[in-house]
Amino acid sequence: MKKFLSILSISILLFCNTSCLKDDQVCTPRSVQNEQATMTSFATTNGINAIVHSSGVNYEIITQGSGVAPTLQSTLTVNYVGKYMDGTIFDQTNGTPAVFPLSNVIAGWQIILPQIQKGGRIKMIIPSSLAYGCTGYLSVPPDAVLFFDVTLVDVQ
Repeated sequence: MKKFLSILSISILLFCNTSCLKDDQVCTPRSVQNEQATMTSFATTNGINAIVHSSGVNYEIITQGSGVAPTLQSTLTVNYVGKYMDGTIFDQTNGTPAVFPLSNVIAGWQIILPQIQKGGRIKMIIPSSLAYGCTGYLSVPPDAVLFFDVTLVDVQ
């Protein structure tokens, strides 16, 4: 009986580990280089004079703002609209600003929002690997390159 339980335990462990490995191998983030043409095309089509950050995020500062610039420890108040590359809006604040710690948002925002200060406005085209990656999130599909137009209302 002891031998049977040992074999059963080993079999279960092997099955579970194999299943986990398969799930991990399915999701491979796209490289920024593979998405750059998409981001450049979106910028051109939408009149965005984008600067390409070393991270791969494409951005244009519309208004610099003044005063405090955010850090990862900051709590931000923002108005924003988020779009897919086909122009479809997937999220927006609708007049009521969103408040959140910068450390709790996607990497693209964490990297680029410190480029402006309170009162500033920025447009960002974020590669999927710095957004929701190959897993997606809620209504955002996997491997989605995202556009955001963000106004930084306040920095705490």
